[in-house]
Amino acid sequence: MDNYRNSDLVLYLHPLASFCHKVLIALYENGAKFESKLVDLSDNDSRDELLSQWSVGKIPILRDRLHKKTIPETSIIIEYLDMKYPGKVKLIPDDPNLVLEVRLWDRFFDMYVSDPMQKIVLDQIRPDGKHDPYGVDQSITKLSIAYEMLEAQLNSKEFIAGEFFSMADCSAVPALFFADTILSFRNDYPKLTNYYERLLKRHSVMRTIEEAEPYFQLYPFYDKIPKKFIKKTI
Repeated sequence: MDNYRNSDLVLYLHPLASFCHKVLIALYENGAKFESKLVDLSDNDSRDELLSQWSVGKIPILRDRLHKKTIPETSIIIEYLDMKYPGKVKLIPDDPNLVLEVRLWDRFFDMYVSDPMQKIVLDQIRPDGKHDPYGVDQSITKLSIAYEMLEAQLNSKEFIAGEFFSMADCSAVPALFFADTILSFRNDYPKLTNYYERLLKRHSVMRTIEEAEPYFQLYPFYDKIPKKFIKKTI
């Protein structure tokens, strides 16, 4: 990824983290210049720098040097960028009714697709004797329900909140990318599949996935990632 040193904007991230992908897509959609800081929680200096900005210790966070502000939480970051650093794509519509739709489906992907997906992924890396099969089963059920609701929402819509690309679609991409490796929606949900494939063709999305690819081998369901996203090595 481009790294604009001394830029007003600094994004603390890890290239494999799905919620970081959400913000990266928004940044790339609008051509915003930013400095990226890779967070390594196993490194004391990297961890301390993150905690000095946001004591919760979650990524991504955005640091705005110009306005001397630290902005946490993906949806807040994207709304902040849309307000303070608007670009060629308006991710938050002006119409208040449409804004509510965008915020609803943004939260839907975060809470009902990303959250259960991450529950299953984290269970895979727990030590022996610490797994939660009941919680995993619940998460699988939540994903199935979410897919059904998304299939219904996409009836005659180009994007999830209407006919325009928005913050909600930024949220959709990483949620669906990783969820598809756990409980694929491709055979049973044609509208959701077509919507996802449309998103994958966007430059911002392709770029984000390409930058994450070197880290995919760290992902517990690496073998389920479609081969088209894995670079061939000799």
